[in-house]
Amino acid sequence: MTVEQFKERIRTIVKKVYVPKEEDAPVIDFEEFKTFPELRAVIIDLLTTDYGSFIASIDYVAPKPTTFRINLKNGQFFYLIWNERSWVAQVEGKKYYLLNLNEEERAIESIARILRFAAPEGMEGDNNTDVDTDVETEETEEVETEETE
Repeated sequence: MTVEQFKERIRTIVKKVYVPKEEDAPVIDFEEFKTFPELRAVIIDLLTTDYGSFIASIDYVAPKPTTFRINLKNGQFFYLIWNERSWVAQVEGKKYYLLNLNEEERAIESIARILRFAAPEGMEGDNNTDVDTDVETEETEEVETEETE
C-alpha cells in the first residue's frame, strides 16, 4: 500500500465516521445582543453556549458604565458591567474582573452557586404553605382531644 492509497483510505473512513455536530436546541437571541455583540461572547464564556436554559431575560440597566442585569430562570440575577479594559461580573455583591483568568473562574463558580442553591420558581411559596397547614392541623387536633376529655 502506498502513501497515497493510505491517505485516500483514511479520507473515505473519515467521511463515513465524521458527522457534523448539529445544535440540539436553538440559541436564544436577546435584543441586547444586536446592540452589544460582545455581550454574547461574555455570556458564553460564563454559562457555555447553552445559556438559554439558564437566562430568563437581560435588562439594560445603565448607560455609563454600561451595565446589564442577567435575570436567571430561578429568580436570581447578576450584573455584567463594561469597563474601559474589560467586563466585570458582579455576583452576590462581589466584583470579578473577567480580564483575569482566575477571577473569571471565580465568577463562573459564583454563578454556578446561585444557580444551584436558589429554589426553583414556584417552590418557595408551596413549601411555606404546606408547613403552615400541617402545623395548624396538629394544633387543632390537640385542642380537640383536650376538650373531649
